[in-house]
Amino acid sequence: MEAVAKLNNYPTSPRKMRLLADLIRGMKVEKALAVLEHNPKHPAVPLRKLVLSAISNWKAKNEGADESELVVKTIMVDAARVIKRMRPAPQGRGYRVRKRSNHVTVFVDAAGVKETAVKVSADETVKKEVKPAAKKAAPKKAATKKTATKETE
Repeated sequence: MEAVAKLNNYPTSPRKMRLLADLIRGMKVEKALAVLEHNPKHPAVPLRKLVLSAISNWKAKNEGADESELVVKTIMVDAARVIKRMRPAPQGRGYRVRKRSNHVTVFVDAAGVKETAVKVSADETVKKEVKPAAKKAAPKKAATKKTATKETE
């Protein structure tokens, strides 16, 4: 059973946080913690704490289960609020500085666990709608070819 941990309004740009999130996505938890511990980027510290929080949430849900097979199943980085500030610029103007922040959500789960879909009734499987295929673009009109006839002498 998966566990979730969330970090809201962390004051760094989502782009910088996604660089680290892409590193640990799909990794085993021990390896992800080691990577984050030795990464020089500044968002590595709160991301490591977030993964540790997700692990402890998983332990609370699954008491007595083995945590050696835990994997970072999903990690999402979304943009949060943007604080707008003004910076002095030449000739009396002001440049806008956007101080970005982000939300991070981490899901951890055991690697060998597979979730199965539950069928409510046989009628629902029959009533499943199939989306129509996307229309293909009309074929281009063939260009008229000029046929040059060579006279044989």
